[in-house]
Amino acid sequence: MSLSALIAPRLFNGETFVEGHALLLEAETILGLVPRGDIPSHAAVTTFPSGLLAPGFVDAQVNGGGGFLFNQTPDAPTLDGIVTAHRRHGSTALLPTYITDTAEGMRNAIAAARQAIAEGVPGVAGIHLEGPFLSVARKGAHDPNLIRPLTEEDVGLILDSGIDTILLTVAPENAPLPLIRRLADAGVIVSLGHSDTSYEAVMAAAEAGATGITHLFNAMSPLQGRTPGVTGAALDHGGLWVGIIADGLHVHPGSLSLALRAKKAPGRLFLVTDAMPTAGHPDDVFHLNGRKVTRRNGALTLEDGTLAGSDLTMDAALRYTVGHLGVGLGEALRMASLYPAQFLRLDNRRGRLAPRYRADIVHLDENLTAQGVWIAGRRLVG
Repeated sequence: MSLSALIAPRLFNGETFVEGHALLLEAETILGLVPRGDIPSHAAVTTFPSGLLAPGFVDAQVNGGGGFLFNQTPDAPTLDGIVTAHRRHGSTALLPTYITDTAEGMRNAIAAARQAIAEGVPGVAGIHLEGPFLSVARKGAHDPNLIRPLTEEDVGLILDSGIDTILLTVAPENAPLPLIRRLADAGVIVSLGHSDTSYEAVMAAAEAGATGITHLFNAMSPLQGRTPGVTGAALDHGGLWVGIIADGLHVHPGSLSLALRAKKAPGRLFLVTDAMPTAGHPDDVFHLNGRKVTRRNGALTLEDGTLAGSDLTMDAALRYTVGHLGVGLGEALRMASLYPAQFLRLDNRRGRLAPRYRADIVHLDENLTAQGVWIAGRRLVG
C-alpha cells in the first residue's frame, strides 16, 4: 500500500495543536504523527505552506445543500449531491436529515440512506429523522398536519432499517417513555427537540435513554426562573449532548456564550448546520412540504417569517464560534469534529488525527476556510 505524508505549519490532533510534525497515511487509515525528520523516504509528501490540518468535520443535521433537499427527493443521488456540497466546506461525515413528512416518505428516506451507505457515497454516515414525532406547539418550519405520535410500528421501521447510525429527534410529549427506552436500548441515538415540555419530562426522557438535544434554544420551551423547560434541562443534565446552530441568526451570541459556560459535562455543545439546499448554491428560493422558503440576508424563512433551517456550512460555523463567541480555536474544532463524533458514537474512527483512525481530514487556511478535504485517505477537495 502507498504511504503518504501531509505537512502543514500546524496539526490539530483532536485534543492539542502539534507543530513540526507530519501526518502519515496508509490507504484509508492514519498511521500517526511523526517529526518531519522521521518521514520514511518512500512516502509521497504533500506540503502546505500555510494553515492547519485538523480532523474532518462531523455534522449531525443536514437537510440539504448544493441545490439538493433530502425531503424533496429522498434518493441516493440527492444524498451524493448534499455531501458533495458540504465536503467543500470541511464536512467529512454527516447525517442527511429528513424532517417531518409522511410515513411513506420516511420509508423512502431510510431506503435512500441505506443505499448511499452501501454504495460507499463518501460522507454519508447514517440518517437523522427529525420528526414527525414532535410538538405542534413548537413545530418551527415543520408541517403541523404531518406531526403525529411515535408508535410501535414506527419503532419497528426504525429498528429494521439496516442502518448503524440513526439519530431520531422526538418531543417527549409525542414519544412515550417505553418506546424511547426500546429505541435507545437498540442503539438508536434519541435526541429531544421541537418540544414544549417541562424540565422534569426531559429528565425522564434522558433516564429512558435520550442522549441529545436538537438545536438548543430553537423550537423548545425556554429557561425561566420557575420553569427551566427543555433549554434548562439541556444545560443541567450532564448526559445530554447539545447541538447549536452558530450563525448569528438562530440564537443570539450572548445566549450561546452563556450556554457554553453553563453546560454540565460530560455532554458538550457541538456545531450543526441544519443546512438547506441554498447552502453552497446560488438559488435563493426552494419549497419545503409545498411551502415557499426564501433566502434573504443569509436567513431562510417561510412566508410567515418562520426560520426554516439555515444557509450555514461547517467552516462558517467554526469561524463564527471563534470570531463571535470567543471560543478558542482548539475547542471550536472539537465542537465541529470530536464532540459530534462522540455524540454519534463514531469517535472510535472519527474526530481525531490518531493511529488507526480514518484519514478524514480538513486543511484550513488562515481564515479558517476549508481548502482541502480527505475522506478515508482520498483527497476529494483541493
